[in-house]
Amino acid sequence: VFNADGTENTDLDGTMPEAYAGLTREEARKQIVADMDAAGLLHQVEDHVLSVPRGDRSGLIIEPMLTDQWFVDAKTLAKPAIEAVEDGRIQFVPKQYENMYFAWMRDIQEWCISRQLWWGHRIPAWYDAEGNIYVGRDEAEVRQKYSLAEDLELRQDEDVLDTWFSSALWTFGTLGWPEITERLKNFHPTDVLVTGFDIIFFWVARMIMMTMHFMKNEDGTPQVPFKTVYVTGLIRDEHGDKMSKSKGNVIDPLDMIDGIELDTLLEKRTGNLMQPKLAEKIAKRTQKEFPEGIAAHGTDALRFTLAAMATTGRDINWDMKRLEGYRNFCNKLWNAARYVLMNTESEDCGVNDEPVELSLADRWIISELQHCESEVIRHLDQYRFDLAAYALYEFIWNEYCDWYLELSKPMLNDDSASAESKRGTRRTLVRVLEAVLRLAHPMMPFITEEIWQRIAPLAGKGGDSIMLQPFPVPDTSKQNADVAKDIEWLKGVIVAVRNIRGEMNISPARQIPVLLRGNDGEDQRRMDQNRQFLMSLAKLEKLEWFEGDKAPMSATQLVGEMEVLVPMAGLIDKDAELKRLDKELERLDKEISRLEGKLGNEKFTAKAPAEVVEKEKEKLRDAQGSQKRLGEQRAEIEAM
Repeated sequence: VFNADGTENTDLDGTMPEAYAGLTREEARKQIVADMDAAGLLHQVEDHVLSVPRGDRSGLIIEPMLTDQWFVDAKTLAKPAIEAVEDGRIQFVPKQYENMYFAWMRDIQEWCISRQLWWGHRIPAWYDAEGNIYVGRDEAEVRQKYSLAEDLELRQDEDVLDTWFSSALWTFGTLGWPEITERLKNFHPTDVLVTGFDIIFFWVARMIMMTMHFMKNEDGTPQVPFKTVYVTGLIRDEHGDKMSKSKGNVIDPLDMIDGIELDTLLEKRTGNLMQPKLAEKIAKRTQKEFPEGIAAHGTDALRFTLAAMATTGRDINWDMKRLEGYRNFCNKLWNAARYVLMNTESEDCGVNDEPVELSLADRWIISELQHCESEVIRHLDQYRFDLAAYALYEFIWNEYCDWYLELSKPMLNDDSASAESKRGTRRTLVRVLEAVLRLAHPMMPFITEEIWQRIAPLAGKGGDSIMLQPFPVPDTSKQNADVAKDIEWLKGVIVAVRNIRGEMNISPARQIPVLLRGNDGEDQRRMDQNRQFLMSLAKLEKLEWFEGDKAPMSATQLVGEMEVLVPMAGLIDKDAELKRLDKELERLDKEISRLEGKLGNEKFTAKAPAEVVEKEKEKLRDAQGSQKRLGEQRAEIEAM
């Protein structure tokens, strides 16, 4: 009702037309009540609480004002866009987001594309003094198209296009359209669009509609803008809240990469707030979460964390602990590369087809690499970046660093080993690491490039950058299930000995005797063939196969059906160990009594949440299990 055409007041200033011309809306309301009262039409006046929207910046009431707008026939545009998803020309990953797309598109309304803003693409429409409308690319085209006189005064529409209308032109508008440029021919359509679910309708759907309307294939059929829409979750804070400046919970990726001091972080989060009164609350929350600011983690750690947390379609509750963990992962890879370089840079690595002999460990890690490559490629093809990151992490940290590098040390340090054997291990060290760097490069581009520049020549690879190298392709002929079984057996024995050391409080540095006993000839074969690895990595004084019926008093662990025996005579101070075990058993007795009392209290079990009660029961079971094991261990030691 504000400023209708035909009045003297045509400014958009919120004043009234006709009988109340020139009055503000507040003045007009009072005058209307007075006029109704004077005419005898007023029954009564009551106070009424009305919820009205207010502007964030001004705090003033926002009033509705009807003006002329430009609309697009969205139903016509939506029809081919719906068909493109229905027939599979465009696919959503995860597929369930097609339902969200269809829900919007099948109930689409006319699209208002004009906005009253100071920025954006100006509406390409011109008006003469009589209000006639002329549309064209520019004023010159309008005059020619409509045969208008040169002296006819024209005024361009002051509105701009809706942001999403302009954004909808992105796939082809950025490549030179409407000209058919080489870039447009080479890069349109693209393959994959990565986006969030919250703008499937606002951006994705509109790009599909606009592209299929303006872009055609050679046969004249509508061209789709992309073939796959990969929908990510939103990154939220650790409490699951959406990040926003007004909440003060935004974490700038650059701050996680480079680090930021607390004072600077506080200034960043509380400065230029639309609601300054929130500054104190935001400052307290920030000081609690980051009392020492944010440490530097590096780009690669951040990228890998994002990949590892990118469970398909689900929102991500950001976890700084995960970021710290993957920074440690980057450090692990860096230190592994240092070890490899230290043992290979000035040595013969056999990359020029010199004769090599591969150890069991060499053949195993090469086999596992093929499996890792297969898993990473399979998960990437399915857009499961989290599973691809997990496969990389498991291989690099657990198999390559924790096991293979340790298994390489006995071979490289053995003076009696042949030159071919040492050369084979060095070649495996550099070739496997080089392949892993190429495999991890998309997620960790900087550290992999830096290491690759040093490793590539040793592995017989050339080139200016890892970015220009082919992505690894698994060679299934190098996979070996029997080798994997032998290594799992070897790992099992080493872990068993380490567990016994921990349980019996034996120093990791002390060499100890070990007996193996079993009925499987394969176990004895594996012991004979892997004696060098076992003696070195398990820190053994001697290793023997035990055939007798009655073994000496020993601590025991099982590897499959085979027993790993560590004779206790002379390994521990009997009295000191019994004293330590008695103290631990006394502590467990008190803990069990406390838990039994708590769980026997009906007030606790009746009022506490079920998950809390179950957690206390689990603590009791663990304590009772520990008590039983330590009691058996104490009896064994006392009988020595």
